[in-house]
Amino acid sequence: MASIEEVVLLYLLRRHNKNNRNRRTRRWGVRPLNTTRIQDGEFVSLVLPMRQLDEEKHFEYFRMTAETFDHLLDRVVPFIQHPACHRAPVSATERLSATLRYLSTGMSQTALAASYKLGTATVSKIIKEVCLALWVGLEEEVKGPEGAQWEAIRDGFWEKWNYPNCVGAIDGKHVRIKAPANSGSSFFNYKGYFCFVLMAACDTQYRFTFVDVGAFGKESDAGVFSRSKFGAELLQGRLPPLPCAPLPGTEVLTSHVFVADEAFPQKINLMRPYPGSQQLSHDQKVYNYRHSRARRIIENSFGILAARWRIMGKAMECSEDTAEVVTKACIALHNFMAKGDQDLSEENRYIPPGMADRDGAPGEWRRIVEGDTNLTRTRRITAARATQDGMAVREIFKEYFQTDEGRLEWQDQHVRRGTLHNV
Repeated sequence: MASIEEVVLLYLLRRHNKNNRNRRTRRWGVRPLNTTRIQDGEFVSLVLPMRQLDEEKHFEYFRMTAETFDHLLDRVVPFIQHPACHRAPVSATERLSATLRYLSTGMSQTALAASYKLGTATVSKIIKEVCLALWVGLEEEVKGPEGAQWEAIRDGFWEKWNYPNCVGAIDGKHVRIKAPANSGSSFFNYKGYFCFVLMAACDTQYRFTFVDVGAFGKESDAGVFSRSKFGAELLQGRLPPLPCAPLPGTEVLTSHVFVADEAFPQKINLMRPYPGSQQLSHDQKVYNYRHSRARRIIENSFGILAARWRIMGKAMECSEDTAEVVTKACIALHNFMAKGDQDLSEENRYIPPGMADRDGAPGEWRRIVEGDTNLTRTRRITAARATQDGMAVREIFKEYFQTDEGRLEWQDQHVRRGTLHNV
């Protein structure tokens, strides 16, 4: 959710950009190559005609239909509309178009400026301003669950992924950036590059429910998680805000839980798999298989994010502040688009059939992001010991998965084949 500080930052950024325009001594008012922008720039020569002539190309270009683009524009136009101050002002529509093109392709700002016939500095300012506006304007899409939404997420995990009383999957990724100025080793991770950490939880619709952006890249998952607002509330027992509930088909009560990997501590409301592989019992391996099916929702969410917004596929060539705003904008757009899928035909969906993993078949996103150098796994160091209560809850789940009410007919076959991580 956008904070008051972020709204103020957006306002100040606009004021700063306006003041800089007034103060700078320029060689040209408009660079000669860009003087024909309103006649043959990419926005006029390609973007506008696409709306009427080629819906398929419009979706490929923006990752959305023209109708969705207009809806998105309505959400952000109050933050990016500027009064005309010269003969060829950049409209809010063109600002949003250029930014979406940058996010969807990952192209350089220099190349984007050339195709839109705008100055490189102008494009840089537009991208940062519009990305911040997307995060602020779409705050409704990125706030955490409330009320009955928690129960809907829980029901979704049971119906789709056969894990009861689960309300989210958690993981963290490294977002690569160029070396920030005067950052020392804070953003330098153990793999030898500069980055910050994106920590998130998601629901069964691949939408992010909690997001923390910007922790130093040298930190581990558990360290970042424990210092985030969401992680602190979870570890202190304030999340999820649901009372214990019976496992489906039984009277056995358990807490509601999030699922995560081995980097996170085992708590009463946070499940991690049984450690090791060779020394595990059959029932423990079955639990790990069931745990993996639920946890890989977050892996798919990150994968779809990178597949749709290709700026997330490689190190960002911008400042650390801008990279954080770009990342937040992609998260907000991801949730905004995923939420609207239910009203669209399959070919116009943000997450069409086959995009995500399903029943052992890898999702299309894996092919798209193959070879990407961004959104890599964070450091796997457990920062806190498991609690006895947390291990007891995991034991209840393990036993439940062996009962008639909780078992899956194919789970033993997967365990015998050693395919614990197949979905």
